[in-house]
Amino acid sequence: MAAGGGGFEDPSADVLADAAAAFGLLASPARLHIVWALAQGESDVTGLAERVGGALPAVSQHLTKLKLAGLVRSRREGRRQVYFVDNTDVVAVMRLMVGQMRDRAEQGGVPTPRLRGL
Repeated sequence: MAAGGGGFEDPSADVLADAAAAFGLLASPARLHIVWALAQGESDVTGLAERVGGALPAVSQHLTKLKLAGLVRSRREGRRQVYFVDNTDVVAVMRLMVGQMRDRAEQGGVPTPRLRGL
């Protein structure tokens, strides 16, 4: 690992690949909304579908992907599967980014850049 600007060590290729995969999963507005909702409190798939306005099968598929990536976890509660986020780092990064975008949008005169396609 080489030292970059500011004295920080460059992460390994594996760490960068893992981070890119996590960011890739959160790049979907639907999955970001699901993680955002779960960061506020745990929920089952039916409650999440109602909150995010998604179809139950689609929300279930998103949860499966997020769970496989280790971004959300679940536990059985009777007949329901309850989902939650227990990674405070993921929640902190998500809240920071969403907060920055919200602040830009509320400033009115400052356009929010569209980064799609870069």
